[in-house]
Amino acid sequence: MSKYFGESTLRIRHLREKIHEKGYAVCSQRARILTEAYQKYESYPIILKRAMAFRDILSQQDIFIEEGDMLAGNQGSFLCAAPVFPEYSVQWILDEMDEVDQRSGDKFFIGETQKEELRKVLPWWIGKTLQDHAHAIYPADAKLLYEIGVIRGGHMNACGDGHIVVNYDRVLREGLIGFKEQIKKRREKLNLANYDEAKQDIFLQAAEIALDAVICFAHRHAELAEGLAQKTHDPARRSELLRMAEACRHVPEYPPRSFYEGLQAYWFVVVCQQIESNGHSVSLGRFDQYMYPLYKKALDDGADRESLLELLENMWLKLYSARKFRCWKDARFAAGGPMYENVTIGGQTSDGRDAVNELSFAVLKSVARVHLTQPNLTVRYHRGLSHEFMSECIHVIKEGFGMPAFNNDEVIIPDFERLGITQEDAYSYSAVGCVEVAIPGKFGHRCTGAAFLNFPKILNIVMRGGIDDVSGRRIYIGKQFGNMTSFEELFHEWSKAMSYFAKQSVVIDTYSDMMIEEVVPEAFNAALVDDCIDRGKNVKEGGAHYDFTSGLQVGIANTGNALTAIKKLVFAEKKISCQELQTALDSNFEGIRGEQIRQMLLNRAPKFGTDNEFVDEMTVAAYNEYLKELPQYRNTRYGRGPIGGTYYGGTSSVAANVIMGSMVSATADGRKAYTPLAEGCSPTQGSDHSGTTAVFCSMSRLPVEKLAGGILLNQKLSPSSVASLSDEAKLENVIRTFFDRLNGFHVQYNIVDRTTLEEAKVHPEKHKDLIVRVAGYSAFFTVLNPQTQDDIISRTEQFI
Repeated sequence: MSKYFGESTLRIRHLREKIHEKGYAVCSQRARILTEAYQKYESYPIILKRAMAFRDILSQQDIFIEEGDMLAGNQGSFLCAAPVFPEYSVQWILDEMDEVDQRSGDKFFIGETQKEELRKVLPWWIGKTLQDHAHAIYPADAKLLYEIGVIRGGHMNACGDGHIVVNYDRVLREGLIGFKEQIKKRREKLNLANYDEAKQDIFLQAAEIALDAVICFAHRHAELAEGLAQKTHDPARRSELLRMAEACRHVPEYPPRSFYEGLQAYWFVVVCQQIESNGHSVSLGRFDQYMYPLYKKALDDGADRESLLELLENMWLKLYSARKFRCWKDARFAAGGPMYENVTIGGQTSDGRDAVNELSFAVLKSVARVHLTQPNLTVRYHRGLSHEFMSECIHVIKEGFGMPAFNNDEVIIPDFERLGITQEDAYSYSAVGCVEVAIPGKFGHRCTGAAFLNFPKILNIVMRGGIDDVSGRRIYIGKQFGNMTSFEELFHEWSKAMSYFAKQSVVIDTYSDMMIEEVVPEAFNAALVDDCIDRGKNVKEGGAHYDFTSGLQVGIANTGNALTAIKKLVFAEKKISCQELQTALDSNFEGIRGEQIRQMLLNRAPKFGTDNEFVDEMTVAAYNEYLKELPQYRNTRYGRGPIGGTYYGGTSSVAANVIMGSMVSATADGRKAYTPLAEGCSPTQGSDHSGTTAVFCSMSRLPVEKLAGGILLNQKLSPSSVASLSDEAKLENVIRTFFDRLNGFHVQYNIVDRTTLEEAKVHPEKHKDLIVRVAGYSAFFTVLNPQTQDDIISRTEQFI
């Protein structure tokens, strides 16, 4: 129970406990039905084949309505089921199936019946998956960089794109019938004797099949609810089930007539996107704006506010019940099993007025009361945000589950306008996944890119003249650090390396996107994104109104710190020779001299996050060598319809800092080999010892105008530092100063002390409800692998 926000109803508490205790389990039904559909529809074009397979899944997969649940629809055939998506990758499932319940984190249970079904259908997919296709065509240089961990991100070819917000506003205004009417009119105008228009017709047929499939899925739940209503002896539950049946007959086919029907329509669209594609970060956009008319109507009609809160909390439980089955390698990139289903509230209207309404407050309260990792809640900050709303946000932060995150309108809207996005659209942006931002219903997939670029590993390769010391593989021929006579030589080599590695990260993106377009196109998702229907193209073909891509850069603070230490201690002060430093790094700082060098690197060179201009400017200079390369590159949708098609930077690296750190030997910032890198754009763990204001000042020097992909900043505060009313006021003032005066892009908070985290690691049974902010998402601490737990424990505990 929340002391400030009160307690959820008994129904919600029971559902929460049931879902939370259920854990993670795998459902094989989707894999079987999809396989049968691919074999049955083998002769059809891929987009039609996938649409018909989607229809078969939604019409054949077992459905259920959990006792007490007020919203219908689930991702799998049982509660908290994670479906299997064999069209993306299968070999890892066959290899790991018997061990996934023994993982050190993110464990999954697979029943023997499910295993038997998977062993029957998965072998058919070997050689046919997206991963198989992508790996078969990667150029040799890019494949090498992928294999040794310079560029990683398994989700780029092992699962779907996700990272999208469809046009929920239009779904609520018109229903899916509106999209069907648009398709009908578009098809009537096509000249099927023309190649391009005939191809458009195939996509439009697929989109219509997919929309009908979702409508039929809803009708199946209506029939189920009616059947359950006839069997129950509880009059209240019978009434609820009949209301559910009526809603499922109406939405999402037609516009919702009530707040309840609006939630049901919303959920059907979200869950069907997840069933169609293995992508995560299927986000809900500006929920408080789209749903507010229905919420206000409910209040005007006399609805009890607590009953509306109960419905909202039920919606969040549905989001939390969605699961994603990842291979162990990818699970460590996304430790804690997040789905990144981001709900955005606050911000401004298109004419610059404060957009906060009564539903915004209700969302805050309901999310605080259910106290879960989903939805991933984001508040859009702007200068006109009221003290009343900010105060409520801070009370949610104090609940200690890492939400809400804040994104700053004052930076993001101008960033979008510089990219060529209209002012009206820029004002309508929402968060996607972690901290990424997009225009709802108008952006293509993956406004955050797929390629994680490992900056510290690149610096180590540079210092060794182009050789990766971990694998022993030569990447290119360069100058050895031991032979350098000036820092300028090293930085010149870094600049050349950035040019090469930036290009290779785009190469991996390009080849992955080519295969996604050819192997796993999506019709349902595309139908709900402007301008796919008008163009007769899915999102990957260039159907979206806007389409931008960012890379993901990992270990930015480590790199800035390392270069600063080298410049100061090796070349300026000559406390360490080039050869001594290289020997110390090669030995992981072994021996007396090795440890002396490490201590100098740690303690005698300034660190990013301490408001030191020298290291901050070095960090920016190193980062800019990468960012200046991006304008020359285009994604695969460029010139095919969307505005944009260009690249920009982004630091939303999820939990990649842990696994990518495990691929990097010792670094010149004093970091030991194979330990975690700095997370997002946050300072290196334990180095930001000058307070939260100093961190903000360092962050303010980053080139925010080049980082529209998102700037992820995690901060950890002691619970005692926000205990009093004056402490809350201080925190509000600190956030406002960061955003108003220092051009901050994003910030989020962990409110937890080190003692609690250490206790939870040793006695997880006593801390089952402990939630932490891992990266751009929250997770239950006790399900994280030990390396990620240690990473979070090691982060600096700030005071304000």
